[in-house]
Amino acid sequence: MSAVNRVRPRPGRRSRTALLTALALVITFFMAACGGGPPPAPKAEDLDALYQEAKGEGEVIWFAPKPEAQMRPAIDAFEKKYPGIEVKYTNKKAPDLVTQLNVEQAADRVSFDVSNAGGLTVLPSQDMAAKVNWADYEVPSEQIFADDFVYVWAVPKVWAYNTEAVPESEAPASWQDLLGPRWDGGKLSVESRGSFMTVWAQDPSRGTDAGLDYASRLSKARPHYTENTTQSHTNIVSGQTPVGTDLINLVLEARAKGAPVAVAPVGPTNANKGYLFVPEGAPHPAGGRLLTAFLASEEGQAALVDTYNSVIPTKTDCTNADTNPVIGALCDAGVEWFSESDIEQYKKFSAFFPKVEEALGTDVN
Repeated sequence: MSAVNRVRPRPGRRSRTALLTALALVITFFMAACGGGPPPAPKAEDLDALYQEAKGEGEVIWFAPKPEAQMRPAIDAFEKKYPGIEVKYTNKKAPDLVTQLNVEQAADRVSFDVSNAGGLTVLPSQDMAAKVNWADYEVPSEQIFADDFVYVWAVPKVWAYNTEAVPESEAPASWQDLLGPRWDGGKLSVESRGSFMTVWAQDPSRGTDAGLDYASRLSKARPHYTENTTQSHTNIVSGQTPVGTDLINLVLEARAKGAPVAVAPVGPTNANKGYLFVPEGAPHPAGGRLLTAFLASEEGQAALVDTYNSVIPTKTDCTNADTNPVIGALCDAGVEWFSESDIEQYKKFSAFFPKVEEALGTDVN
């Protein structure tokens, strides 16, 4: 009786490759059936862990160009939500922040944890910001700008008027009205740096060339130039100049205290975005990230909105006019607005503003 000997082949490279390929196909098919890819890795950086780290630091130092009274509700809300962390706040102008941070980073001795950027300070701040994945801390994607900045409030630039010096019916109603002879001879208070002209570089129906021509014509009215918008605001409230460039945040705060000032229906305008970032080398980096993330959250925004410092839409949208006083004031005055949407616009501003100063005749520095 003969037997047939069946020889089982030894597993060689080819058979092992085939086996692995088949196994990979099975795994791929299984993952696809379960959702199309491997499960996301658990976040190592979440808010709870960040809080414990920040609590160990004990404090967070915040510099921004806002009066502390405006920031106090948000500071109190943060300290209540995250006990054990003290916020130390300093009101400092944005250009001074850039200068100070540049010097401190060069000396490897940074003294604050949260900084502010806006307008012409955005570009120089980019290289000084720490790399942070803000999405890990639940910051809404629409508030993350250029990766490392977080949009926390808007600062709409407006034309305002003193209501005791100018009746509402006679307030300037357009950019063209401001060139009328009524406002000649120092009756307009104008910020000399020209940031109130930003919208001419944003509005597609205008343009920078038209803006420079306008600035040149405005200069012929011999306005009263101020170093910054805050000084212009003071002149309007006091009646030293009946009309001038202003910030809607300052107008609303002054009105709430009974000052005779209102927003003129001159538009469109720029709703300058304000960003926070954690500087590279910050002494309390966890606290800086936690505070920034909090201010961007719904809870943080709720604490900021009553002091006129919250996020608003990038373009005119009056949907929340009843709940957001900044949006409400712009919409009540019939003022359209534009905000920055990408980093290229800031590059455009850096070339535009010096030319505006030249056209205004204020490029003395």
